[in-house]
Amino acid sequence: MQENQLYEYAVIRVVPRVEREEFLNVGIILYCKKQGFLQAKFILDKHRLGVFNKELDFEELEKYLQTWEKICIGGKDGGPIGLLPIASRFRWLTATRSTIIQTSKTHPGYCKNAQETLDCLFETLVLC
Repeated sequence: MQENQLYEYAVIRVVPRVEREEFLNVGIILYCKKQGFLQAKFILDKHRLGVFNKELDFEELEKYLQTWEKICIGGKDGGPIGLLPIASRFRWLTATRSTIIQTSKTHPGYCKNAQETLDCLFETLVLC
């Protein structure tokens, strides 16, 4: 039987107008050291985001979030941050920011399968 393993996650948020401090959850980033897992999953709902700010550049937002995915994968495609160890990449991605893309504080939990946990959190915290 596979034992539960510690993981950490944060909710990825788009904050269209930082001064208003309003946000929409658009994704999840999950890290599990024992499974060597770091992945971000996101969706941009243009209609919902457009309610906050009709002037959002969705192509630019998507490019930034795709860069986050590359950093999670690691390697040269993730730039200098992508070359860091997996834990450092997670810490960099979840660092406090005052930009249009932010994350919640990190939250811990236990899982048997990090991918399944990521999918469940995404369904619960982003899609619902």
